Amino acid sequence: MTILKDLEFRGLLHQITDREGLEKKLSEERVVLYCGFDPTADSLHIGSLLPILTLRRFQLAGHIPLALVGGGTGLIGDPSGKANERTLNGPEIVEAWSQSIKNQLSRFLDFSEHLDNSAELVNNYDWLGSLNVIEFLRDVGKNFTVNYMLGKDSVDSRITKGISFTEFSYMILQSYDFLKLNETKNCALQIGGSDQWGNITAGLELIGKTTDQRAYGATLPLVTKSDGQKFGKTEGGAIWLDAAKTSPYQFYQFWLGTADSDVIRFLKYFTFISHEEIERLEEEVKQQPEKREAQKLLAREVTQLVHGEEALLSSLNITTALFSGNIQDLSRSEIEEAFKDVPSTTLEQADMPLVDLLISVGAAPSKRQARQDIESGAVTVNGVRMTQVDVLANELGKLGESYIVIRRGKKKLLPGSVSKLRKSQCSESLRLCLGFF
Repeated sequence: MTILKDLEFRGLLHQITDREGLEKKLSEERVVLYCGFDPTADSLHIGSLLPILTLRRFQLAGHIPLALVGGGTGLIGDPSGKANERTLNGPEIVEAWSQSIKNQLSRFLDFSEHLDNSAELVNNYDWLGSLNVIEFLRDVGKNFTVNYMLGKDSVDSRITKGISFTEFSYMILQSYDFLKLNETKNCALQIGGSDQWGNITAGLELIGKTTDQRAYGATLPLVTKSDGQKFGKTEGGAIWLDAAKTSPYQFYQFWLGTADSDVIRFLKYFTFISHEEIERLEEEVKQQPEKREAQKLLAREVTQLVHGEEALLSSLNITTALFSGNIQDLSRSEIEEAFKDVPSTTLEQADMPLVDLLISVGAAPSKRQARQDIESGAVTVNGVRMTQVDVLANELGKLGESYIVIRRGKKKLLPGSVSKLRKSQCSESLRLCLGFF
């Protein structure tokens, strides 16, 4: 199956110029293609995962991907898909973010020098940073009419609210990127999100006006959820590719929570499993949705791809422990990752009765309710069901040498249910005997 037919099966071709011509070129030669990523933060989020993985698909099909980091255009700001002007960052910040993004992109593409189709990282600041404004306006700007630029959706949508000349010029700079890569790398194809269609076609016109080369463009669909919610967002914010910003466990849980109505589409978008396996899972979702086999495979595949095998195994271990109630085997780092977003309380009195502890961490509104919850077996501490009302905190044991994890009920960990004993406020005997630090 050709690369374009695979992309079509997966629903990854939103718009394409001269499909027949591109199909022929891809079948006859190794094609160089690129996609750009502007450094607007120190990490990419999963909204960037679709174009990254599409570059990977092309490389696996034998073609040569260029991952462009917009160190130059990142200083300008792309109006595409934005309601307001972006806050501009200084060169030092953009440079640091560019380097972080370069490092992330290297996880997905093979840059091995021995490959005939080795991927390459490029930074458009290398050619945009030294541009002479007079020469640029004369040689490049003259190829764009204001009427042409106003007709592009990315510009037209901002006209009534206002758009600066800075962001207005973004289209020309991105077009120049395509021209430059076409001239220096023989790049014949640009891909991007659906909001980049206007910028991509502008680049194609610039190449057509200034060279005798034939180039192509294609866009990917906007990823949305079937319920209308924005993809890649949770109550805690964006889902990042950086493990320090979104832990592998949180990342795994995000994909595991995919709705039945979205899971097959996301398997097509974000994994490399075969067409046959996807079709089998599609039938499985229809017949036995309660098994959530498709969601489990999606979460495993994407987590391993982004964070690696070790992080996946840790995420699976945390998930199993939390949902089985057996959290005592978790390591300190796994406990900290599992409860990263659970508000914690520092326990300042090591001999605090459990009843008072439940009130302290917000697990019970009153002593009466706390006693009732304990006596009814509704409270577990470190995975063990508690029935003794008069037990003290320093008799509860510890997880990861530091933590007491309190759960009331069967399903949900309570806000404030992770308590840590502060070393400086523990007595010497307590520290020596129990090690709550």
